[in-house]
Amino acid sequence: MRTNRFMMLTVVVAVCATVHASPFAMGADKVLPPIGERFADPAVDETPNFQKHVIPLMGRLGCNGRACHGSFQGRGGFRLSLFGYDFHADHLALLDEESPRVDLENKEESLILVKPTDADLHEGGKRYALGSWEHHVLRNWVTAGAEFDKADVQKLVSLEVSPSEVQFAKAGEHHQLRVVAVWENGQREDVTPLCRFKSNDELIAEIDENGLMVGNERGDTDLIVSYDRAVVAVPVIRPTTDLVGDRYPQVETPTRVDELVVDKLRKLGIVPSDRAGDAEFLRRVRLDLTGTLPSEQEVVEFLASESPNKRAKKIDELLETPAYAAWWTTKLCDFTGNNEQNLNNVSPMRNSAPQEWYSWIKRRVEENTPYDELVSGMVTATSMREGQSYREYCEEMSSIYRDEDKSYADLPAMTHYWSRRDFQNDIEARAIGFAYSYMGLRIQCAQCHKHPFDQWSKDDFHQFKNFFSRVVAGRAGGAPREYRDEYNQLVKELGLKGLRGNELRRKLPDLLKEGKSIPFPVTSVGDRIQRTRNPDEDFPEFTTAKFLGGETLDVEALEDPRVELMNWLRSPDNPFFAKAFVNRVWASYFNVGIVEPADDLALGNPPSNKALLDYLASGFIESGFDMKWVHRTIANSRTYQSTWKPNDTNGKDERNFSRAIPRRLPAEVALDALQQATASDRRVAELLASNEGRAIAIPGAGSRGGDRDQRFILSVFGRSTRESNCDCDRSSEPTLLQTVLLQNDDAMLRMIDIRKDSWLQDAANELGIQKRGQASPQNARRVVAVRKQLGVARNKLNQFRKNDNAKGVAEAKRRIAALEKTLRQMQPEEKPATDVAELDEATSEKVARLITAAYLRTVSRYPEEGELQRTQEHVREADDPVEGLRDVLWALLNTKEFIVNH
Repeated sequence: MRTNRFMMLTVVVAVCATVHASPFAMGADKVLPPIGERFADPAVDETPNFQKHVIPLMGRLGCNGRACHGSFQGRGGFRLSLFGYDFHADHLALLDEESPRVDLENKEESLILVKPTDADLHEGGKRYALGSWEHHVLRNWVTAGAEFDKADVQKLVSLEVSPSEVQFAKAGEHHQLRVVAVWENGQREDVTPLCRFKSNDELIAEIDENGLMVGNERGDTDLIVSYDRAVVAVPVIRPTTDLVGDRYPQVETPTRVDELVVDKLRKLGIVPSDRAGDAEFLRRVRLDLTGTLPSEQEVVEFLASESPNKRAKKIDELLETPAYAAWWTTKLCDFTGNNEQNLNNVSPMRNSAPQEWYSWIKRRVEENTPYDELVSGMVTATSMREGQSYREYCEEMSSIYRDEDKSYADLPAMTHYWSRRDFQNDIEARAIGFAYSYMGLRIQCAQCHKHPFDQWSKDDFHQFKNFFSRVVAGRAGGAPREYRDEYNQLVKELGLKGLRGNELRRKLPDLLKEGKSIPFPVTSVGDRIQRTRNPDEDFPEFTTAKFLGGETLDVEALEDPRVELMNWLRSPDNPFFAKAFVNRVWASYFNVGIVEPADDLALGNPPSNKALLDYLASGFIESGFDMKWVHRTIANSRTYQSTWKPNDTNGKDERNFSRAIPRRLPAEVALDALQQATASDRRVAELLASNEGRAIAIPGAGSRGGDRDQRFILSVFGRSTRESNCDCDRSSEPTLLQTVLLQNDDAMLRMIDIRKDSWLQDAANELGIQKRGQASPQNARRVVAVRKQLGVARNKLNQFRKNDNAKGVAEAKRRIAALEKTLRQMQPEEKPATDVAELDEATSEKVARLITAAYLRTVSRYPEEGELQRTQEHVREADDPVEGLRDVLWALLNTKEFIVNH
């Protein structure tokens, strides 16, 4: 039954995705010539079709664009549907009695014929000339009665574009596209003059309104062809070098991923970068898979290993770590919207919902639950088990909060997804959020008009939203409609009768601690369709639900429409579900997705490597939606393990995966890296063994996660706000404030300083120097300020030395001496084990080892010989070796090499 159900989906997807290399194999006589040829003769007696010819022509002329009659206000009392796919509404607008554009009594005087041909009369300027083929098309339609039958809208089966791919060799080279529409009645028509054409990158290729492309600079992009509801992408390539064809060198492609990547690179004349060294690979894969820096010991052991399979073994090892589960749970919480601001009053236990959401997903990531099952537990979630009474449900939920050996993660379903404040009584928000989270689609445009870069119409959106129209999500402190009597009885037994809202909610946690069962909100499936909060008076409410690009169902006849939606979502024929996940994982590893942005799988935003995306998606499905299969397949590829260092061919490539792209650490990863790099060895071991205290394990996005310093650092580094349906809620852009924070922020300097469980304290202990006394609370801020000034002075000293500025060197040394004296006066003196001269000689080997440790724990590599010599000299010149090591650590934390994953 399921196979038949998705046959229709396959056909409809072909409407917008099918591109044939040879559309004219049947012979030119079987294709209706272009409308521009057929209507060139003013005596033509053919009557144009409103759907096939009139509306597309008005789109080409710009009539239904945003700047003209397609705007929400319309122009001159005349409004068309934006981008023109609401044929019925547009036909009514053209014949509107108050402001008709078609005059059926004086047809030749119709405004649709008169105004656009007169630049003075028409506010939008002259759109076509009298006697042109465009004029003849509109004239013949008007004189034939301006007819349109909404029951006779025809389905476009496919849009065939030739050539299906354009490769050009030099700037100025021209290629003409030809577009043939194939309708369900078998008719084939050359619709090139009626299409809208767009280039995704005009620096590489431009295309005019007639489909004539001209090549420009080297690189690759796509031409987008739109007609009716179809959107087709045509790849365009101009090789970046002459290393194409037989001149392309032999390249290692050990995996299918590598073969597909190199297939595209070969067309571009781009050679992949060399394989990354072990240190570079280890740091990258540790950060990508687990959001965690490798430990000092881990780097040493990995670099020393001579096992030929050590990289594959390391990948498998990392997939079993607590940090992998924590970091990828955080990523899934980003995509699904775990935002504490939207989860107020979802649970009777205040502020517990974000942690419960996180824990529920984390349990399934730890167990490697198939991704479709994880999603199903959210999509089809209801609160109560079959046959369970409301009282039994409340008793079960109360026991979860009371008993230490029970957890919200034990529940088979996670209802908080539907209880979000932004989803309350808003089925359109549910549809938009669902499409974003699980399909990687931005469908909000279709709420009001035809999507400009995809196939979705307003009808599609408003039927799709009905899958969510029967979900009823309760809030803590409110009576579930279906169980009002049981709820009221329970409230009465608890002595809470008459209490409502916050007054009631404040009492519930205390009652729970007393061992009593308290009322819980219920998420269920109601019997009736909820109507749109602000319905469009001009748009009908549907009683059916329709899969995007698929069949239509009677939503009221289904026990739970979301079950059918989930079956469609996980079907092998679904064009979105698997692709959305693998594309997001790929984007996390390569800085850009195969489709970029990664949450916009629109037809007008095609993949840079379609074959690669198809391979990963089909493999993901065949693996049983095994999330670790995706990570393992990508990380084991030669493509992923390429160095970031460019060669002569790929320095400008950032979308075809010929090299690793250095990218700033995500906010949570950056904060954890700072904490780990400055922590004692004992504390590092704790952090790696558990997620306690880690930023990658903070559950919700909002003001409550972590302490004040952590929240500030996470905000500066662009942690996802999870406020909208967009991956752009997380920022990866570098900013000046981030630089200032790393150099001078109090929280940052406190991490570096000697403190309990700090690396600097370990260093002092190893050097035999007693722990320096802590500054009094009154002097703490002044100590930090003086240390900032000291850091600036030392930077100036190094700069003066590089420039051979003797006077500057002397002044800087005096400044440093004065600041160090001030610092000593502000802090109690420790008693060194020996005098400085004796200490330097006795501990030079220890200092070298500590400097090496600083490199390993920050940039995950051994220092080069010159780096080791310079840092040793700096430590020797410092009055205090520990302060010298502090400077080294500070400097390493402020390198791009530390804050960037490369």
